[in-house]
Amino acid sequence: MKAMILAAGFGTRLFPLTIDRTKPAIPFLGKPLVGYVAEYVARFGFTDIVVNLHHQPDSVIEALGDGTAFGVHIDYTREEPEILGTAGALDNARHLLEDDTFLIVNGKIITDIDIAAAIETHKRSGALATMVLKPNTKREKFTMVETEEGYVKGFGPMASPLTEDEIRDTEHEIYTPLMFTGIHILEPRVFDYIPRGVYSDIVPVFYNPAIAAGEKIAAHVTDANWFELSTIPRYLDISLAMMPQDQNTCLGENCSVSETAVVRDSVIWDDVEIAEDTHLYRTIIADGVRIEAGEHFENAAIVRADMVRHAEEIPEKALRGYIQGENYIVPLN
Repeated sequence: MKAMILAAGFGTRLFPLTIDRTKPAIPFLGKPLVGYVAEYVARFGFTDIVVNLHHQPDSVIEALGDGTAFGVHIDYTREEPEILGTAGALDNARHLLEDDTFLIVNGKIITDIDIAAAIETHKRSGALATMVLKPNTKREKFTMVETEEGYVKGFGPMASPLTEDEIRDTEHEIYTPLMFTGIHILEPRVFDYIPRGVYSDIVPVFYNPAIAAGEKIAAHVTDANWFELSTIPRYLDISLAMMPQDQNTCLGENCSVSETAVVRDSVIWDDVEIAEDTHLYRTIIADGVRIEAGEHFENAAIVRADMVRHAEEIPEKALRGYIQGENYIVPLN
C-alpha cells in the first residue's frame, strides 16, 4: 500500500516564514516538517511514498531527497502551471496510486495517530474511503464532520468557540464536534469521482457526491495527539510544547549567540547571529537573521528584510509586519 503526502500548498498564513520554501519544508525541531510526516508513515510500513509539488518545489526536494534519510522511497509529482487542489493532486498521481488501496496524509501535521488501527477500521467497514477524525474539544476553526453509526454522513460549518452561556451551563453536556485530521484511506474506485486534469478539492468532488450516492465513508475517531502547523503562532506554540523538558529554545546550525544575550522560549533557524545584550522571548528567528546589540523582541517572527522586499506580494492571509533595520518583524499577538 502506498502513501501520498500533500506538500504543494502555498503556506500563506505562515508568510514570511514561507518566502523561500513551502509550508511542509519549514524546519521543525531540527528537521523539515515533511520529514516528520515521512518518518511517521514509515513507522506503519509505508515505504513507497508519493509527494506532490507546486509552490517552491525545490524546497521540498531539498528537504526530502529520495527519501532514504527518512526510511522511504519517494516519487514526486509536479502540479504545473497551476496548483490542482486536494482532489486534482490525486488525479495527477493516479498512475502511481490506482492499483491498490492508498493512504493520504497532509504534509503539515505532527501526530501519533495509529494508522494501523485506522486501516483495520477501513477493512472491517468495506468502505470506499475512511476519514480519520478527532474530537474538536477546543472548538477550533475546523469544518465539523457529521457521523452516524461509524460512518460519515456530511459536513457542517466551521466550529465556533463556546459561548458564555455554554461555558456557564454546568447541567448539560457540551457538544464536541468532530474534525478531519487530514489522514484518510481511499480505494482506487475514488478515481471514478475525480475529474481529469482540472483543479478540484476532495470534499465537493468526491466525498459529498459519494455520500449522496450511498457509498460507505467510514469514520475512524481517535483521541491521539494531533497538531496542525498552519499559522505562525500555532507553529511556535507547538514547537515549544514538543521541545524536551530541559530545553526552552531550539537552535539551528551555524548560529552565534552572545553570552550576554537572553533567549527564552524561541525557535532559531540556521545561520543566525544574536549580538550582545539582546533579549528574545517567544520569537522565531529565520535563516540568516542578525539581531543587533541591545534589541528586544517578544512574540514575534523575524526574517531578513531583503527577502520581503523581493517578494512578489504579501499574501492577504499573512500577518502584517514592519521593517526595522535589516529585519522584517511580524508581531504575533
